[in-house]
Amino acid sequence: MSITTSDAKTPPDISPVSGKGRWLALAVIAVSQLLIVLDATIVNIALPTAQVDLHISDANRQWMITAYTLAFGGLLLLGGRIADFTGRKRAFIIGLLGFAAASALGGIATNAVTLFSARALQGAFGALMAPAALSLLTVTFTEAKDRARAFGVYGAIAGGGGAVGLLLGGVLTEYASWRWTLLVSAPIAIAAALAAVRFVGESRAEGNTRYDLPGAVTSTLGLVALVYGFTKAADDGWDSPTTLGFLAVAILLLVAFVVIELRSSHPLLPMRVILDRNRGGAFLSALLIGAGIFGVFLFLTFYLQLTLGYSALMTGVAFLPFTFGIIAGAGLSAQLQTRVGPRVLMFGGMVLAAVGLVLLTRIGVDTGFWTHVFPGLVVISFGMGVTFGPMSNTALVGVADHDAGVASALINTTQQIGGSLGTALLNTIFTSAVAGYLADRAAGAANPAVQQAATVHSYTVAFWVSAALIGVAALVALTLIRAGREEVSSNNAVPAGL
Repeated sequence: MSITTSDAKTPPDISPVSGKGRWLALAVIAVSQLLIVLDATIVNIALPTAQVDLHISDANRQWMITAYTLAFGGLLLLGGRIADFTGRKRAFIIGLLGFAAASALGGIATNAVTLFSARALQGAFGALMAPAALSLLTVTFTEAKDRARAFGVYGAIAGGGGAVGLLLGGVLTEYASWRWTLLVSAPIAIAAALAAVRFVGESRAEGNTRYDLPGAVTSTLGLVALVYGFTKAADDGWDSPTTLGFLAVAILLLVAFVVIELRSSHPLLPMRVILDRNRGGAFLSALLIGAGIFGVFLFLTFYLQLTLGYSALMTGVAFLPFTFGIIAGAGLSAQLQTRVGPRVLMFGGMVLAAVGLVLLTRIGVDTGFWTHVFPGLVVISFGMGVTFGPMSNTALVGVADHDAGVASALINTTQQIGGSLGTALLNTIFTSAVAGYLADRAAGAANPAVQQAATVHSYTVAFWVSAALIGVAALVALTLIRAGREEVSSNNAVPAGL
């Protein structure tokens, strides 16, 4: 079942503005990208405060992050199709205004359900806004030199926005309220939408198309059921009927999605894009990286604030080395890509990241930031910086022109979905590890010192699992990636970033 849309008056893609106007359009697009990346991390620092304020359980707290990344990743491909065929400027403005409304709703939330729903709406409107912004950037800047500069700005924001979110989240939580980590996005998004009306031109793809709504529905609901199944395992156990029921439904829906995509004449995700050995290796690596890395921010935030006693602001500052490591690793990777090829860089970068995660397992109740957290952060971030560029390029190796948009979006989609699943899984493992630690020490379970030791022990368990996930990703790259340096040197992929 598909929905057909057409527009006999559809105009061709054009560069709608020129001269100074193009750079004003870039500023608007850059702001939208900053909002998307920033809101994926800005709430991390605020999460401990919000959890107490809204009485959110340990098992459910991860939904403040997961609801956003899951909706964003699950709807990103559909959002790109909608933007292409209904008008990229129109989709961009609707996405910005919807994002503003969802941010305001989250900022005034009085309970966990409202907060999680608002975060999901942010992700959904972000999934409409992000591909529209990238497409507008492409049709606005047609000259090679200007396009390179524009994508340089876009890529820098994609790479550094996460750390800006962590720092800004710390400032707002410290000096205002955790609610402002959400409310701050509303006026910025509204201002960007108003500016887009003036400075951004409309463009859309020509002809008729079909939206693969069955594919979008089954994939998104399947992923939600999978994440919820992981979450319920923290409360009810892995063998409970509720947990097994949700996991079974997730498997059925995801299998149905694959069947739909194989039979659809206009699939949301053409199987030919992911069945190629190199591209499949890149997408699977991105999924595992997202699963292993996203949860690290969550657990380190709680460790720094609740164990080491850092303020929200100092926690944000503590994450800055991660950004510097990403930039340094990306710079080195860019120089080496045409010399050694993507497989060596991806494998080496992910091994480094796994080593950094192992370093984090040394933390304890009385350990310090500089001796036990800082080294791990630097090694992880440098390794990820080395990995992202060749991984993005490999995702486009040999892809047909009409599939390039899907392949570009999919590298970010898999990372976001991996982050959703990984955060839910790691939070469940953390909760189970706490319960197991206290059960083994039942006599002293009520002792605050024992409870704190249980918490820190469980952080290290989560870091070990994260290290294993990144290690598997490294083996995937080593086994599947066969593209040579010549094959990736001509690609112009936008770097994926956390």
